[in-house]
Amino acid sequence: MGGVPMRHHTSSKVGRRRSHLALKKKNVMVCAECKAPILPHRYCSNCGYYGKKKVTEVKAKTKKNVKK
Repeated sequence: MGGVPMRHHTSSKVGRRRSHLALKKKNVMVCAECKAPILPHRYCSNCGYYGKKKVTEVKAKTKKNVKK
C-alpha cells in the first residue's frame, strides 16, 4: 500500500504553500558595448565584454551544414 496523508490539508493551506512557486522575472540588462541583452554579473557572450573591459575573445559564428 502507498503512503497516505496523516491529516487533511485545506485549500487555503495548500494555496499559501504554493504562493512562492511562481516564476520570477529575469533581470535583463543591456551590454554597454554591443547593446545585446545580458544577465547581470556575466560577460556578454556576443562581444566578450564585462562592463568596459574585454574579458574573452569571441569566436566568429560559422554556418552549420544546411540540408539541401
